[in-house]
Formats: sequence, structure tokens, C-alpha cells
Amino acid sequence: MITKQELCKKIEEVFPDAGVCGVDIDVEYDEKVKAWAVDLHQGHRRLRTFIETDEASNCIEGDSCIPLGMQIAQLKRNFDLPSCAER
Repeated sequence: MITKQELCKKIEEVFPDAGVCGVDIDVEYDEKVKAWAVDLHQGHRRLRTFIETDEASNCIEGDSCIPLGMQIAQLKRNFDLPSCAER
């Protein structure tokens, strides 16, 4: 299984404007759902997505990072949307 550090490094490589692991992004393996939990946070706002272990491994091994990149991009896009109070 890949490590948290490997996944963090790959997220930073694939999507550098998403942030820095440990500062803007937290990554932990969630035993309950058997997937990597990726939290993106900005101030008091926090969003989470799950990356399947196969997708994370494929990305680390250089096969395909498209699913991981799309998940992180969607999290980042969600921060750019106006809140209900701003509409």
C-alpha cells in the first residue's frame, strides 16, 4: 500500500494550486471506508473526498492520475463557488 507522504507529494505535483499537504490539504487512510480521505480546507471551510486505493496506487505508479486530479479539482472548485448567503 502507498503511504500518506507519497499521496501528498503526488497531489501537490498533479494539482499544485490546490495547496500544500499539512497546511491546506490533509490526507489519511480511512479504515472504515477502505479509501484515502482527502480534506481540503480554507479558513473555517473544509471539504472531503475519498480516493479509492487502486486509483491512488495507479497515480503513484505513473499509470493514470486523472481520477485523483478530477477529485481534487472538484474540491478546489467548490471553494470558488459563492455561498448561499452571497447569492
